[in-house]
Amino acid sequence: MTNSKIIERIERELGVPGLLNLLAEQLSLTDLQSLLLEVYRQQAQQQKPSQVLAAHERDRFTRPSELSPLRLLEWERAALAELPPEFQTILLSPVCALGTSSVLGLSDQNRVMSTIYNTEVVSDSTNVLALEGALQRRKMLRENPKTTNPVHLATAHRLLRTQRYENPKALPHFSAFALCSAGRDLGNWRFELTTLALHIGVYLRALRSYIGPDIRLRVAVTDFTTVSSPFITRLFELVQQEFADIDCFEDADRTSGRGYYVDHCFHIYATTSSGHFVELADGGVVDWTQKLLSNAKERCVISGIGSDGVCSVWGSYHNGNE
Repeated sequence: MTNSKIIERIERELGVPGLLNLLAEQLSLTDLQSLLLEVYRQQAQQQKPSQVLAAHERDRFTRPSELSPLRLLEWERAALAELPPEFQTILLSPVCALGTSSVLGLSDQNRVMSTIYNTEVVSDSTNVLALEGALQRRKMLRENPKTTNPVHLATAHRLLRTQRYENPKALPHFSAFALCSAGRDLGNWRFELTTLALHIGVYLRALRSYIGPDIRLRVAVTDFTTVSSPFITRLFELVQQEFADIDCFEDADRTSGRGYYVDHCFHIYATTSSGHFVELADGGVVDWTQKLLSNAKERCVISGIGSDGVCSVWGSYHNGNE
């Protein structure tokens, strides 16, 4: 049954037609928060310990991960250790402003866990890093309207998403290591080129550090623009200055991310012991800081890598596990 059908049933059974519109449009967020807080307080008072245990057992959102915390910590240490000095590391709150994912990343609000405190559980840390980057860039611009100094941010965070996955074993929560760089248009794609190369380099070094130097890695770049340019060739040249043995190729067939990334994006793949390539990192150029600061000159590059996937497929190189 769809949400609209459920809402129609509730309104019909309660005898309050238009209840949804009354709550969503006639109440302020603070009044709605007060109402829902009392509703959940009374609901919680009716719960017995056995019911709480049963809910913990059956609820997919409360199921703990089977991933070893030590293995995850080792990967995050490896990734953080490969950050260039210009990156700031941030420990994010478990929640962010309501609408962070749907307004910036255009994700349906039903795919995030909204809270009755007018926040949402973080479902994509790059969105939150972009907010932080915008705040820092705004402060810089107030001090110097022409500043081109970039902001580079990194975090390791556990995310929660509410959509159901095809794999019944897939958890709605998982860890990700993410980067975000906010800056100003330098002309001739210079900010985008250097920043994408910077992000890609972090992931390549981190993966080799954690999985081992012999791991085969591939970088795929896609151009969603309709303007012919040597951008991808120049980007590969920057990447291969440090990683001469990395396979780089243009993925002209990629469609995922179109409308999300404004022009250029990348994937990083690694091979398993069976020789199959697995997609790990994803990133690209977005227009979020332009919108947040109402400034067409602002630029933003985001990227992330699923930590659970890295740790589940590969063990630690340092501990000799695979």
